[in-house]
Amino acid sequence: SCVDVCPVDCIHFEEGEDRMLYIDPDESIDCGACEPACPVNAIYAEDDLPDDQSAFAEINIVWFQNHDDARAKVPS
Repeated sequence: SCVDVCPVDCIHFEEGEDRMLYIDPDESIDCGACEPACPVNAIYAEDDLPDDQSAFAEINIVWFQNHDDARAKVPS
């Protein structure tokens, strides 16, 4: 999985609390190892992010400021 291949452990979540994983932009080294390993094809390089996924990039940023606010924004 993406978590297993990340060389800097920058992919986070709280089991039982989160419905998506979060990539810490300050910890990520942009190596790209996680992209092909993602089992749901949800990880993109920032320049390749499809327009319909931009809301998830914003949720990712919010999670590192306030977990509960980010969780409230994740679609069911």
